[in-house]
Amino acid sequence: MRPLTLIHRWLGIIACLLFSMWFASGIVMHFVPFPVLTEADRIEGLAPLDMTRVLHGPEGAARASGRADVMRVRLLQRSDGPVYLLSAASGLAAFHADDLADAAVRSEALAVAIAADHARWRGIDAARAAFADLADFDQWTVAGDFDRHHQFYRVALNDEPGTELYVSSVTGEVVQSTTRFERGWNYVGSVAHWIYPVVLRSRPAAWEATVWALSFVAMIAALAGSLLGLFKVKVARYRLLSPYGNWHWWHHMLGLLCATFVLTWIFSGWLSMDNGLLFSTGSLSEREKSAVASAPVWETLPAQEKWPVSTQAREIEWFAFGQNFYRRERTGVAAQSLFPVSGSDEIQPPTEFLRPREVGAFVERLARGCKAPFVVDADDDYAIASRMPNTPVYRSVCGEVWYHIDGADGTMLERSDPSRRAYRWLYSALHTMDFPALTSRPRLRSALIVTLCSLGFVFSLTGVVIGWRRLRLCASGRNGDVNHS
Repeated sequence: MRPLTLIHRWLGIIACLLFSMWFASGIVMHFVPFPVLTEADRIEGLAPLDMTRVLHGPEGAARASGRADVMRVRLLQRSDGPVYLLSAASGLAAFHADDLADAAVRSEALAVAIAADHARWRGIDAARAAFADLADFDQWTVAGDFDRHHQFYRVALNDEPGTELYVSSVTGEVVQSTTRFERGWNYVGSVAHWIYPVVLRSRPAAWEATVWALSFVAMIAALAGSLLGLFKVKVARYRLLSPYGNWHWWHHMLGLLCATFVLTWIFSGWLSMDNGLLFSTGSLSEREKSAVASAPVWETLPAQEKWPVSTQAREIEWFAFGQNFYRRERTGVAAQSLFPVSGSDEIQPPTEFLRPREVGAFVERLARGCKAPFVVDADDDYAIASRMPNTPVYRSVCGEVWYHIDGADGTMLERSDPSRRAYRWLYSALHTMDFPALTSRPRLRSALIVTLCSLGFVFSLTGVVIGWRRLRLCASGRNGDVNHS
């Protein structure tokens, strides 16, 4: 019992501060998530394509890049004309559609013009848009998803909400958007919760090790405290009796009340840093990646497409899926046409999304004995969403492995094996209350999250008070027992 007491007492001094911060910031980030440029905002910020200035096809852009691993080519309108954006395992690249010249952004004036056009199409006042900074990253672009876009031009719109847009120097796209409200609340929300200061998060290995270690210490302190609480409590006349008084009594009683939640919440939070240590990551294996990457060559596309393009088209994307190319024409946030592309001049009728047989033919290259793909219901226990609204996500079951594929653009969203499905419950469900019965009732889920986190916060504050009193006694050289103080 003595070792358990010492573990909880001294680790608890650190843990109670962490728990207080995590519970409070968890409430904030539930209502004000980390800033992100949504797919709807991205598409709404694009101008209709000016096809009269498109003098080369996507195969020309792929050839100009000199890259052999190009998997996707997008055509969109920038303030300086239409540009091709290439995505490859080796990185991103941009080329002007009229002369295939490098379209990377190297001018503050161009970055401001791109951001202002984006804002105006979204209905945001851009009359006072001005260059603010050029940097590799900052608080809102330090995550790994932004790595391929460094550097960033930050453009302040100087509008009433304090909107700031980030333009990628690599592609010239607007890739991030924040407002004063989001930035302010996220400093006490996601930034605090994830221990996300730029100086630490910009060093991924150090950040992961720090968060993992702090979560582990907090978990050990909570487990030791829960065991002590059970050992010390007595039951008499249907009442729980504690041997402690004052602040320790409150800490003991509140700890017993919320022990299950605290333990499952800190355990699931610790699992957020697993990164393949105990559970699979949902990524394809190297063999599967090789199978997906073995796409047909871009030179098989027509030299320059003569197909008609809708006057409402905001973006055209060519992508390899299986052994075929597809042309995806985006006309709105939730509207697209999908054309199979061949080397002939024959125009095949468009569909809106990939069809099950096309997905099935693709998955056969990854695994054997797969069942026919089917659309995953929104209320499925393992549902996963496409970036594009109202888009089917297909599930192909190949024994114990499930593949989730986006019906809009053929993106492999997740490789789900038994380990990954277990992780879904142990992390997502326990940490964010992502249970189907609750996600279908968002108000009930929000109320439960706020109630539990508030209870955990009050419980943690009692630990802060006890820890502070313990440290003051140690500093004064007194060793008296504070259990009843």
